[in-house]
Amino acid sequence: MRFLLDNNLSQRLAEGLRGVGHDVVHVRDLALGSADDETVLAFARDDDRVLISADTDFGGILARSGMDRPSVILFRRDGGRRPSEQLGLLIANLGQLVAALDRRGA
Repeated sequence: MRFLLDNNLSQRLAEGLRGVGHDVVHVRDLALGSADDETVLAFARDDDRVLISADTDFGGILARSGMDRPSVILFRRDGGRRPSEQLGLLIANLGQLVAALDRRGA
């Protein structure tokens, strides 16, 4: 799966996802670390990547825009914040997420 990690997530999460075989780039790798949310979403859409973020603004932006892409995986604040906890949560649930994303053509 192809992912784009938002600025509010650690590079260690990107490394962990790469370690289990995913194509992952971090916004900082692309000099988008200070880009606005619309620019980050546009990059994810244009590069066919699922955006992973802890920024709840992305849902609202997608809803207002009428876009159905990119898909966004959102970490809620009540979950673990350490990269190792986030990686464990993603890996434990990626099977379901990939199946859901495949059904909707992400």
